[in-house]
Amino acid sequence: MKAMPGRIRIIGGNLRNSRLNVPDLPGLRPTSERVRETLFNWLAPTIAGVRALDLCAGTGALGIEALSRGAAAVQFVEPERAAAEALRGNLARLKAEGADVVAVDAMHFLHGAPRPFGLAFLDPPFALQLWTPLAQQLEQGGWLADAAQIYVESPRGQSLALPPNWVSHREGHAGDVRYALYRRSQSVPLS
Repeated sequence: MKAMPGRIRIIGGNLRNSRLNVPDLPGLRPTSERVRETLFNWLAPTIAGVRALDLCAGTGALGIEALSRGAAAVQFVEPERAAAEALRGNLARLKAEGADVVAVDAMHFLHGAPRPFGLAFLDPPFALQLWTPLAQQLEQGGWLADAAQIYVESPRGQSLALPPNWVSHREGHAGDVRYALYRRSQSVPLS
């Protein structure tokens, strides 16, 4: 389930009911309101003050929702220049503080100097099949805080090879989309 290009709504926090302009770009698939509402209900006890990484940001709806609900800062990474410019425009219009947008490829970004984040959103374009390499680089590259939470959105039925110390916390389905929240453990769980 995805919102159609045009405008989408922030559903909670101090930016509640704000509208985001969404460019009409191939492969841009904003996370639905229903999924965002469920995710941020899960995150409610831990979102305040967290530093978040919105990797493959697209519209930035996940990161902006996090800012709206009390995240201290969000790093947005979006390689598509038109999407990055739309995101910058939305952030400026909303006067969202603590946001930084870089218009680079996610893997290129993750090969830079790491800064640990307490929350990461991993929702790459489905057609690119980037879950495994991005997850591995997040984990091995020093991008995640010790007890970080990682949100992963993927096609329903898609088999993902995620780091073994990412422990499934909660998951759901909406149409053809599977969404899941993982918690990073310092040890690999026994099977």
